[in-house]
Amino acid sequence: MSNSGAMSATLNDQSPWRRRWLNTGGVLICGLGLLFAGYAQFYLKLEPCPLCIFQRLALLALGVAFLAALIHHPLGWGAKVYGTLIGLMAGIGAGVATRHVWLQHLPPEETPRCGPGLDYMLQTLPLSETLREVLTGAGECARVDWTFLGASMPEWSLLLFIGLGAVGAIGNWRLRR
Repeated sequence: MSNSGAMSATLNDQSPWRRRWLNTGGVLICGLGLLFAGYAQFYLKLEPCPLCIFQRLALLALGVAFLAALIHHPLGWGAKVYGTLIGLMAGIGAGVATRHVWLQHLPPEETPRCGPGLDYMLQTLPLSETLREVLTGAGECARVDWTFLGASMPEWSLLLFIGLGAVGAIGNWRLRR
């Protein structure tokens, strides 16, 4: 057996664990992101705006998709379904985060007015109108309360969604069981 054949056999022997480790990492990173969001809210006293809450929901959905892929660990097309689901959840989260980043970079005179809280909107408006209002954004969503290395929390969330989405989708599509 040639050296390249031995190397190929070694890589294929490790392949059952590659996707499993990738999905485990995705679950852990999503969990850590949610723990940090809780830490920022309850310890740092940073009240989340409606777009922050939607990003948390998207991160939770992404974590559940990684967890389902980890537990089920399907063959062939099943892994591709999970890869697509992970990509979709990450895309939704990235879309919300992108909107949030855009609002934060508006000039102050173009910032939308502050609106009612999410609780009030959920109690008084139909769900479709609540979603429209939240995604339109409000003045409190444009405020930057926290930065790390010069980037706001929504900017870090956007990077997280893009990274997890790309790795999760490609890894579940390409790595064999």
